[in-house]
Amino acid sequence: MSDLEKVSKLTAAGVGRALAAGEVCPVALAEYLLAKAEADVAPHAFITITRERALRQAAAAKARLDAGRPASALDGVPIVIKDLIDLEGEITTAASDLLRDAPPASEDASCAAGLERAGMVFLGKTNLTEFAFSGLGLNPHFGTPHNPHDKTTPRAPGGSSSGSAVAVAAGIAPCSLGSDTGGSVRVPSSFNGLVGYKTSEGRIDKGGVIPLSVSLDTIGPIARSVEDCILIDMAMRGASTSDVRAAALSGLRAYIPETVAMEDLDPAVAANFEATVKMLTVEGAQIERGPMPIFAEIGTITAAHGILTSPEAYLEYAHYLEGPEIERMDRRVVARMMPGKTMLAKDVLAVQQGRTRLQAELATFLRGRMLLMPTTPNTAPEIAPLEADDAAFHTMNLRGLRNTLLGNFLNTPGVALPNGRDENGMPTSVLLSSVADDDTRLLGMALAVERAIARAYSA
Repeated sequence: MSDLEKVSKLTAAGVGRALAAGEVCPVALAEYLLAKAEADVAPHAFITITRERALRQAAAAKARLDAGRPASALDGVPIVIKDLIDLEGEITTAASDLLRDAPPASEDASCAAGLERAGMVFLGKTNLTEFAFSGLGLNPHFGTPHNPHDKTTPRAPGGSSSGSAVAVAAGIAPCSLGSDTGGSVRVPSSFNGLVGYKTSEGRIDKGGVIPLSVSLDTIGPIARSVEDCILIDMAMRGASTSDVRAAALSGLRAYIPETVAMEDLDPAVAANFEATVKMLTVEGAQIERGPMPIFAEIGTITAAHGILTSPEAYLEYAHYLEGPEIERMDRRVVARMMPGKTMLAKDVLAVQQGRTRLQAELATFLRGRMLLMPTTPNTAPEIAPLEADDAAFHTMNLRGLRNTLLGNFLNTPGVALPNGRDENGMPTSVLLSSVADDDTRLLGMALAVERAIARAYSA
C-alpha cells in the first residue's frame, strides 16, 4: 500500500496531521484522490469535479505547510461539497435537471468560504436528492450513487446528502459537507458507516445554500470521526479554537425514548443498539429509558396539520411546480412538495407554535440528559424495489427518516455514530442528541461515546 493510499484512508484530522508532518504532499494527495473521482470509483457520487480549484488550493496549502504556517489543522485536507452549496465559478444544480444550465455562483457560500480560509481542498460537488427532499438518496437526473458497502446488490446511499456520504465511504475524500433538514446528514451517515453531525439551527450561516425549508435547514459535516466534525464545524464558523473537550462516560446521562424511536427496528439495529447501551453502562454512563409523550405529540400535530417542510418548499419552488417545468422534476419530490400548496395558514401556525412549545418541554423533560436512540430503524434498503414502486419508496423514506425528523422538529443537534453491521454487512448507527444550542457539550460527549465503541470493537 502506497503512502498516499494509507493517508487517504485516515480521518480528516489524521490526514491533516500527516500533511503537517510532511509525510505526504498535499498536491500529490489531491492528484491521487482526483484520479479516483475521475475514474468513477463511486458512480454518480459527483456532479462536478473541481480539479483546477483543488490543485490551486493544494499548491497554496503546500506553500503554507512548507513555511511552517498552516492555516488550520485541516490545511491541505481534501473535502467534497454537496451541490446545494455555492462554490464560486461553479453551477449549483441542487441535483435538479432544471438547474443544469444555471449561471455559475458569483462567490462561495459562507460555510464553504470558511473551509477555504482553513486551507481545505475542494475535490468537487456531490450528488443529492433533487432539492434535498428525500432520505433515500435516489435521483433520476444525475443517477443514484450506490452504497459502497454492498458490492453485489445496489442499495440506497441515504439522502439527501447521498454523494457526500458515498464519496467518503468509497475512499475518495476523508470528509464532506452536507445539509440536514429532516435527516440528510445523519441518515446517509447511518447507511454508510460514517459520523454525521447535525448542527443546531443558526449555528452555521446558510448564506449561498439553496434552501428547502428556511426554518429547518442546517449545514453539517459527514466524516470518519467526531474530531473531524469538530474541526470542520470550527472552520465553517471561522473559529480558531474550540471549547469542546472529551467528556468522561461517567458524566453521560442519557434517556432512551421508547415511544416512536424504538419501534419497528430491524433486528440488527436493535441488537447493536442494545450492545452499545450495555457497553456504555458498563463504562459508567447513567442511562434510563421510558415513554416520550413529546414524540407522540409530534406525530399528532403533523398528522392533523402537515409537516413544515412542505409549505416552505412549495413557496421556494412554486414557480416550477405551477408551470411546465414540473414535468422535469422527480415525481417523488413533487409528491412531497405539493401538499404545501393546500396547507392553510392555521395549519402552518399550529405546527410552528407546537414546535416552539415542545422544544421548551423537551428541555424541561431532559433536565440535562441527552437522547440516545438508533439513528435509523433500518439499514440501507435495496434500490430496485424503491424504483419500481412509488408507494414502497414513500413508505421506506418515511421509515428511514422517522427518528431524525424528530430532531429537526425539536431543533436538537445530533451526532450519528457507527455501531456495527447487519447480516449483509450493512452499517448500523446510534444517535446521540441534545437540546438546541448544546452543541459543545454534545460533541464532547460524542467523542467519549465514539472512543468507547472503538474500544468495544477492538476488544
